[in-house]
Amino acid sequence: AAAASAAIGEAAALMAAAYTHRKKDQESGAAATADALAAAVRPASALRFADDDAEAYADLQRSWKAEDMPAEERAAVEARALAVPADLVKRCARHVALIDGFLPSCNPHITSDAKVGIHLLAGAARAAYQTALVNKPPEEVRRELREALDRIAEAEARALEA
Repeated sequence: AAAASAAIGEAAALMAAAYTHRKKDQESGAAATADALAAAVRPASALRFADDDAEAYADLQRSWKAEDMPAEERAAVEARALAVPADLVKRCARHVALIDGFLPSCNPHITSDAKVGIHLLAGAARAAYQTALVNKPPEEVRRELREALDRIAEAEARALEA
């Protein structure tokens, strides 16, 4: 669900970028900002997190039953089960920051789509964070993810005010 929400959020932001190519957007440089956003945000690649998460969880389930699994292998399986949702949180934070930075340049008639992107990515990040928590992240990882969520929340608050 987190990956699908992220992909939809990214697609919404891309729609705003696509409609920021009017003549005045070209002249002001806003279109170039929109193009930079479009080059960085790829919704289809967000969906791979769903497959990666399913695979990581299947491997984790197998590790619970494999009493003879070497400790190194078990640690790697557990690390991947944590890395997938943690990486999605970080991706969402990066993309929210890009969209937040794009908003001042966005065609004012379609800023709602960029903001929808922020809100959906915020939800995706929180959902991925919950999955990460189940995997008992070390304190430094938990702190890093919370900081990413805090940055997302700040951008989301700005989107709600404007």
